[in-house]
Amino acid sequence: MDFFYRRKPWYAGQFVRKVVPKFEVNENVVPFFSTLLNRLKPVLLPVLVRNVDTTFLNTNILLPVTTNGEIDFDFMETFILELEKERIHKLEAYLKTSGLFDYNLTEEEKESLKLFGSTLWREFNVFDIFNVRNTHNILSSEVEPNSGPFPYLCASAENNGVDCYVSHDETLLEKGNCIFIGGKTFVVSYQEKDFFSNDSHNLALYVKERMPRKFDSLFLASCLKKGLGHKYTWGNSISKSKIKNDKILLPVTTNGEIDFDFMELFIRAVQKTVIKNVVLFTDEKIKATKRIVNTL
Repeated sequence: MDFFYRRKPWYAGQFVRKVVPKFEVNENVVPFFSTLLNRLKPVLLPVLVRNVDTTFLNTNILLPVTTNGEIDFDFMETFILELEKERIHKLEAYLKTSGLFDYNLTEEEKESLKLFGSTLWREFNVFDIFNVRNTHNILSSEVEPNSGPFPYLCASAENNGVDCYVSHDETLLEKGNCIFIGGKTFVVSYQEKDFFSNDSHNLALYVKERMPRKFDSLFLASCLKKGLGHKYTWGNSISKSKIKNDKILLPVTTNGEIDFDFMELFIRAVQKTVIKNVVLFTDEKIKATKRIVNTL
């Protein structure tokens, strides 16, 4: 059960409720109300569907008020804007320190985007490209969440598969700079750093005969997901013995070799294209926040 703000008209399925304020609300204070309403989830989740309305309508929430007891919308708006400004500045700082603020494509990167549709592709056996290893299977009960620096991976598509960061027996560490496949869910991700693996019978794939670069591996991960995603499901999970017979399509040079340079350029171009929108959003959000704050 979650509360979301909907700006545009929408359709709904079963058991959806619409909460409409009885007063005019500035859009800038909506996150304040959404947060308060989502804090009610522990109260509402155990309730039967037929009783949700009654329980919700008879539940009280705390709101900031002015000295005369009126709801303090100005405080809410200022509070939300300050939080937003803080987050945006952190995002801006991260983009700058990580070198992502430069979203201008080089001529080679532009060319890679143009050539994608006409690129040559060839089928390769997975075992010819990768050394495939079964990861160690570490139960979640065996690790203490947030106890150390190493990612503890699960078969989730969220947060690049990272459940938490832990300290554990380092003889069970998997080497990073590999492609990780969640065994039960076929979630595919690139893992840059050394990690621990949970008990989902996961696989770690290491490129043969060369030291892979990050962007090469991101391209390869996409090819694996696209090429084999239709084949493996929860009821038919992947394994080392099954994947040994699988093949995927990869871009190749005119002499039939895997074109790692094209992979690198293409993924860099895609990243910059996406980051450009983030940078422009950040700049515009900072300007808009300043304008609003100056009027308060």
